[in-house]
Amino acid sequence: MLINKKETKSIRSAFGKTLESLGHVNKNIVVLDADLACSTQTQIFAKSFPERFFDCGIAEQDMIATAAGLASQGKIPFAASFAMFVTGRTYDQIRNSICYPEFNVKIVGTHGGVTVGEDGASHQALEDISLMRGLPHMSVIVPADCRECEQVVKYAAENYGPMYIRIPRTNVCDIFDENYKFDFKHARVLDEGTDATVVTNGETLAETIEACNKLKKDGYSIEIIHAPVVKPLDDDTIVKSAQKTGLVITIENHSIIGGLGSAVCELLSEYCPVKVKRIGVKDRFGQSGKWDFLLDYYGLSSDKLFVSIKDEIENRSKKTN
Repeated sequence: MLINKKETKSIRSAFGKTLESLGHVNKNIVVLDADLACSTQTQIFAKSFPERFFDCGIAEQDMIATAAGLASQGKIPFAASFAMFVTGRTYDQIRNSICYPEFNVKIVGTHGGVTVGEDGASHQALEDISLMRGLPHMSVIVPADCRECEQVVKYAAENYGPMYIRIPRTNVCDIFDENYKFDFKHARVLDEGTDATVVTNGETLAETIEACNKLKKDGYSIEIIHAPVVKPLDDDTIVKSAQKTGLVITIENHSIIGGLGSAVCELLSEYCPVKVKRIGVKDRFGQSGKWDFLLDYYGLSSDKLFVSIKDEIENRSKKTN
């Protein structure tokens, strides 16, 4: 699978534009933000529908409680802020005011992961997926490019239930063409292989594809699974692949505790016990730096992934010989 990482687009703009287009179709859609409409790009919706946009100020807990109230009256609220703030500061409100009554609120966390860059550890959400996937009734989705983000937002608007959508600060390259269709129930096998299964999502998908393309040139056969829906996880696709390859590697711009890697480990420990290598941030906070430097520093760049995946395959070969 070929991608062009040099040509990138703003996934936050894709989110904002999609919300605005949906606003023309569904008058029940309302948008809330916490004084970050320019950064989250909810400002696009605000310009077209000022009467349906609510800037709650730097008061994320109030924003979530207000979204719950709007949902109780039949509205479809999209509440957006930085992933760190919209999940961390508001956990109690999300748990008790949205998930417990199962209100139809869509929470969108932008600026997820270490690629937030220079804003540093205080703004780099590495625990948000863990927090959200632990909540009953909450779905968790991490789109990888602009086209998928558009379809995920449309899906969220058309389907009932609490959802958390996580997108990065950085621009992303196109991965999927115009024929792509987001499937909430199924992960997608992008490339078949026999040496190892790699499961990823979000902005690390592009890095993974690039790394696996290099490995393929060296004679390695890697099965790439894109799993944008972390919860509910597509058990069947991952178990079937693990049974075939016997080695699973998860890659995520998140802590290896509680995120995609944990979800895969939990699944396979019960249905297909195989070696799982989790690649992500290892139980630590982020730091300030250029986003591409940090991606490489934490082992998530294509160059570092190439080495890590190759090492796992080689180490297994040594043990079996």
